[in-house]
Amino acid sequence: MLEIEGLCLRVRDRKLFGNLSLRLAPGERLTVQGPSGCGKSSLLRAVLGFLPPAEGTVRVAGKILNEHSVWRLRPQMAWVPQEADLGPGSVREALDRPLAYQANRHIRRDEAQRLEWLEALSLTPEILAQPTENLSGGEKQRIALVAALQLRRPLILLDEPVSALDEDNRARFARLLRQQEGQSLLAVSHDREGLGLGERFLHLGEVE
Repeated sequence: MLEIEGLCLRVRDRKLFGNLSLRLAPGERLTVQGPSGCGKSSLLRAVLGFLPPAEGTVRVAGKILNEHSVWRLRPQMAWVPQEADLGPGSVREALDRPLAYQANRHIRRDEAQRLEWLEALSLTPEILAQPTENLSGGEKQRIALVAALQLRRPLILLDEPVSALDEDNRARFARLLRQQEGQSLLAVSHDREGLGLGERFLHLGEVE
């Protein structure tokens, strides 16, 4: 699903890391760990096509990611950011908004599935009517996961996705992700225990 070969990233002439190679097969889960500032979030930006490599290649579904292919390959991915910007309006409107995009208009809104995911994340149906500005950081992270799951993309990217969650909600978050069969998952985290998915680990500190 994802292949990275000899990747080097630079931001404002600063080298974040170099010679990074990894492979993520369909349904496989990998967490990249490392200290703040080592380039974890930048790695996800590179996979999404927002940060071009200084060296190396990124392949998604066997195709090289570049300025010509990014718009065809980005619909293969869903992103769960650390600080989710859900936009204005209610939570229901925030969840509906991505489904109105051209790339997602084939996806049918499944209210029953949303409610099932919300319950799995210890969120009540009433939260759908709440203004997004009233949500806590932890609620936003869980809603961002629901927003990503509803797109049913084969590759999910997560940036410190449980940083605002307590131990119980971290376990719920991980349990829901484990139930998503066939989806590949690339997460970045400073937590040495990862997301609790039984995932593989890569330490950016071990990359040149």
